[in-house]
Amino acid sequence: MLLTCFVACPLGSCASAQGKAADAIAYATDRDVAYRDVADGTPVDAQSVQANYIHERCKLDVYHPTNRKGFDTVVWFHGGGLTGGKKSVPEQLKQQGVAVVAVNYRLSPKVKSPVWIEDAAAAVAWTINHIASYGGDGDRVFVSGHSAGGYLTSMIGLDKRWLAAHDIDADSLAGLIPFSGHTITHFTVRKERGIVGTQPIIDDLAPLYHVRKDAPPLLLITGDRDTEMLGRYEENAYLWRMMDEVGHPATELYELEGFNHGQMAVPAHPLLLRFMKKTK
Repeated sequence: MLLTCFVACPLGSCASAQGKAADAIAYATDRDVAYRDVADGTPVDAQSVQANYIHERCKLDVYHPTNRKGFDTVVWFHGGGLTGGKKSVPEQLKQQGVAVVAVNYRLSPKVKSPVWIEDAAAAVAWTINHIASYGGDGDRVFVSGHSAGGYLTSMIGLDKRWLAAHDIDADSLAGLIPFSGHTITHFTVRKERGIVGTQPIIDDLAPLYHVRKDAPPLLLITGDRDTEMLGRYEENAYLWRMMDEVGHPATELYELEGFNHGQMAVPAHPLLLRFMKKTK
């Protein structure tokens, strides 16, 4: 286990060094691939508003090498408080020799919890089952995301029931890398229940509730504790500590000094890529 306070290097010096080895790799993007539909357990009529919303939001993009086989893959979930945001491939993950699967998922208030977790699990299951057709390794799938995307990352990786619904063991994931994600119950879930955002809750929709020794390798990254969203660093530090208490062998925590919640994702990407290489 490692508890680290980290000052990120400038993006250019980090990313350029990592990108040199990947200069000869060609890439393509397969856009707006449907990863679930009403047959995935959503009992709604095919003409209903909810079915239309599934078809609208349950899409993903696959950014992948075209002249390399057996590459690693990152499933990337966008942020936005579970109420907004859209899929995109982070620029810092392009030209790095890995595939990136960028995912849209359904949002509040059109749906309520745990629909977004179910969508996230379906997208990861789709990736594990289909990335080999693009040349990737289904045993080397990592999950990551920023803010709400970090929360989804931790939930589907620590609470095994979501991927189990797709006959996938969460422990088969190569690693989890949440960026500034809630480890308590998400504030949008609390809002649904009429609970104010300053009232912390830890229940079965909190990653902290599912601390376990046998989880995949876990890299927790947050911005500066003094400029992060309320308590976000401390939440992640507590998850780090509890994973240590149960004997999890591979949890790391980084605090990016000088970067707030919105800024921290860019300097965090080189740490993600380094973590992926370390797990080989």
